[in-house]
Amino acid sequence: MSIERFPTPLPVPFSKAVRAGGFLFLSGVLPMDAQANIVEGGIQVQTRVVLERIAQVLGECGAQMSDVVRATIWLADLEEFVAFNEEYAKHFVGALPSRSTVEARLYKGARVEIEIQAWVG
Repeated sequence: MSIERFPTPLPVPFSKAVRAGGFLFLSGVLPMDAQANIVEGGIQVQTRVVLERIAQVLGECGAQMSDVVRATIWLADLEEFVAFNEEYAKHFVGALPSRSTVEARLYKGARVEIEIQAWVG
């Protein structure tokens, strides 16, 4: 089995994605702009930014949202769960992955972080 790493352009010590066998593992994605600042806005705005970035990284790695089989979601406040789900569902039409959602203290005002595993067999 070969392992392929996709480096992040950010000055941090991790890969944005790693392909191992038939799986692609994306590191947790925060709602950041091109300058690595957390975007302003509520949970739905931040969720949209995160999922658009995930779709972009998947595309760079030869995958798409329908290939996602597992998601782990961290929310800064579980009271935003319903609003989060409204935006989340728009990005996985007909291909919902399994997932876990937990509440956590997130980086510098982020409302959401999402980590993805996709099947690229």
